[in-house]
Amino acid sequence: MLVVSRSRQEFYETQFVEFPRHVRPGDCLVLNDTRVFPARLLGRRNSETGAEVEVFLVHELSADTVWQVLVRPGKRVRTGDVLLFSPELRCEVLTHGEFGERTVRFISSEPVRELFERLGRVPLPPYIHREPDSADRDRYQTVYAQASGSVAAPTAGLHFTEPILEACRDAGAQIARVTLHVGLGTFAPVRASRVEQIQVHEEHFEITEDNARIIREAKRSVCVGTTSVRTVETALLRGGLKGMTGQTNLFISPGFRFRGTGAMLTNFHLPSSTLLMLVCAFGNRDLILAAYRHAVAERYRFFSYGDCMLIE
Repeated sequence: MLVVSRSRQEFYETQFVEFPRHVRPGDCLVLNDTRVFPARLLGRRNSETGAEVEVFLVHELSADTVWQVLVRPGKRVRTGDVLLFSPELRCEVLTHGEFGERTVRFISSEPVRELFERLGRVPLPPYIHREPDSADRDRYQTVYAQASGSVAAPTAGLHFTEPILEACRDAGAQIARVTLHVGLGTFAPVRASRVEQIQVHEEHFEITEDNARIIREAKRSVCVGTTSVRTVETALLRGGLKGMTGQTNLFISPGFRFRGTGAMLTNFHLPSSTLLMLVCAFGNRDLILAAYRHAVAERYRFFSYGDCMLIE
C-alpha cells in the first residue's frame, strides 16, 4: 500500500495490514456493498446452429427484461436478431449502438435473474486469460458484498478481510455501507479528446437513511474505492447525505470540489481513464502522477487484484 499525504505532499510505502493504523476515532469507513453477478452469457444468433455470440450484461433498464448489454463480435449482431442462450432463455435485440452496445429484451420461461445465475459466467477482468471457475463466484467479491448487480468488483474493497474490518472498528471507526452497481460508468475507456466532452454512463446507487446518518455524523469519511466516492458526492450534490436511490453519471475530474470525502483508498488505474482523473482531482495531479511513477518504477501491481493507494 502506498500512502499519499496531501498535507505534506509526500508518499511512503507500507503494507495493507497496517491500514487500521490510518483510521482514527470519529472516522467512518464507507464501503460499497455491491455484489458481482454472473454477467457473461454465451449464446447463438437466430438459431441453435447460428454464429456464437457473447453478451455482457451491463445495466438493467426495465423490470429485469430490458437490458443494456455489450455484444461480441459486435458486427454479427443486428437490430431484430434473436439470441438464444438455452431452451429457457433468449433475447431480442432492440437497438444498435456504438462499440458493441445493444439494448435487448429477454424472453424466458423462468425468472430472468435466476437464469442469469445459472447460465452466466463470472465477468473476470479481460487481462485474466482463463475461463472463470466456480471459485471465482466467491473470490471476485468483497467480503462484505450483499446487493447483487455489478459487472465488476469494486476493487479497492478486495483487500479487506473480516479481521481488518474489526481492527478498524477497534480503532474507533464506524462503518457505513452504500451501494453502487459497477457498470460502464466505472470502467468504460475515455474516447473523447477533451475533458468537457466526456460523458459517463449511468449506474444505479442507493444509500439507506441509517447509513447516511453514520456518514453525516462522522468527523471524516474514508471512502473505499472510487465508487464509494462517487456515491457520497452524488448524494451531497443532490441535497445532502440522506436516504436515497437513483442513477448517477457523476464524472469527477481536477477542479471538482469534494464535499464529503476526507480520505480515499483506491487501486492503481489505467492512463486516460475516468478513475485516474478522479484520483488526480482528489489527491492533486502532480502528487498523484509522482506516486504513479514511483509505483511503476517499483513494479507495483495495477488493476483489480493489484496493490492499493491510501490518499489522506
